[in-house]
Amino acid sequence: MLPVYCPSCQAQLKVKCLKCENCQTEVNGSYDLPVLALLSDTDQQFILSFVKNSGSLKEMASELKFSYPTVRNMLNEIIRKIESYEK
Repeated sequence: MLPVYCPSCQAQLKVKCLKCENCQTEVNGSYDLPVLALLSDTDQQFILSFVKNSGSLKEMASELKFSYPTVRNMLNEIIRKIESYEK
């Protein structure tokens, strides 16, 4: 998993350098990580499954073997996290 928080002070990390492995070009700067990268692996997997299921919470509930309200609550929690990152 991509580190997103400083191991020393827990501040959010930024991307400083991107490198093309084909031609070795480097792009340097200070870039924010995408909001979705800040989510846990579990939350990211939930979002991927949600997209694959065309946003159907009913299908998600069946796939995850959880009740519909449980899956709805999981989605609400991810929405809350995303909103907190965007502030």
